Amino acid sequence: MTKTVTSVVIGVATALRDFPSLDTPVLSFFDPSKVANVDDRKRRLTIRHLLTMTAGMDWNEDLPYADPNNSASIMEASFDWVDYAIGRPMAGEPGTEFRYNSGATQLLAHIFRVATGKDIEEYAQRHLFAPLGIEQYFWKRSPSGLTDTEGRLYLRSRDLAKIGYLFLKNGVWEGKPLVQPEWVTASVTPSTTVSSDGVKYGYKWWLIPYGKDDGRLAWAGSGFGGQRPILFPDYDLIVVLTGWNILSDRPALSARVAVDRILAAVSDRHP
Repeated sequence: MTKTVTSVVIGVATALRDFPSLDTPVLSFFDPSKVANVDDRKRRLTIRHLLTMTAGMDWNEDLPYADPNNSASIMEASFDWVDYAIGRPMAGEPGTEFRYNSGATQLLAHIFRVATGKDIEEYAQRHLFAPLGIEQYFWKRSPSGLTDTEGRLYLRSRDLAKIGYLFLKNGVWEGKPLVQPEWVTASVTPSTTVSSDGVKYGYKWWLIPYGKDDGRLAWAGSGFGGQRPILFPDYDLIVVLTGWNILSDRPALSARVAVDRILAAVSDRHP
């Protein structure tokens, strides 16, 4: 869920012309001589690839987070998360394959600071949270002091819903545009396919088909333990789920099941 909000903040910064083109090479925000495993593929890595989880890095986050071989767990056990993430070897060509990568999102915190000269949390507070009336939140930081854009933003359910509502209204809040309509559209346009059941991915938004033969998409964030904002644009509907389960032997409500149940309930009233 934090990753999705990070993308929204970048959208706000883009609207204010504080953020560079998404096609800017990632290495332009680093001293390449101090980055490990630089090759031509890493030179072709762009901000857009980080946003769409198509970075092409050697990264394994499919393991349980308690597994010491999980790449995200290794990163979080280090002091400098950015150095670990940018230093990973490349496993493929950027832009060709979806691979869930929390390190790619943490790189965005570094890029944001270098590009704008501002901390992404402070920028979010001024240009996103304050206009939406979000006053109670907590955003943790990495050991080096950088905002943790890959996780651990804590919001009240109603405030998370406000961020979803902003996107349902094409980036406008109480008559004031905060995000460009073009950014909203691009964010929820499929950039890559995630799974065989039709789930796709945009700019940190999970895009879930309404059904097997229905091309419409629900827009969702995916928080640790099952906390999810899910938007149904065709019904002008936002649902925020706050379930919390990280244990493999306990029931969990997947996004796919949640979307199916909500659509069944809504369609009974609004066929």
